[in-house]
Amino acid sequence: MKNTAITVYGIRNCDTVKKARQWLDEHGQPYVFRDFKTEGVPPALLDHWMEQVGWETLLNRKGTTWRRLDEATRASVVDAAGARAVMLEHPSTIKRPVVAWGGPTNKDVSVGFKAELWETRLV
Repeated sequence: MKNTAITVYGIRNCDTVKKARQWLDEHGQPYVFRDFKTEGVPPALLDHWMEQVGWETLLNRKGTTWRRLDEATRASVVDAAGARAVMLEHPSTIKRPVVAWGGPTNKDVSVGFKAELWETRLV
């Protein structure tokens, strides 16, 4: 049985997002794509993701955007509130893709792309 209510959030030109979308296409899996670099991230949606996976999982501290932030901004991220503020102001600091399996408000949220894990969600 295929999940027909998948929403993929990310940045269109991100290599990992491209791989994830290609994988979904190859598996004939319909999805909605939301580019949070151009559309932004609604605060309530970010809160939902943080509640589901934790801010530590959601914040990408290895990416270029994080490295380009000034030291004071990086130092401000010591808890969920600090991470939330940075991710809202700099959506590119969010790990991607963020996927809502079952629609945008579904509690089944994943971060990143691993084909072997995604495979289990489609059965």
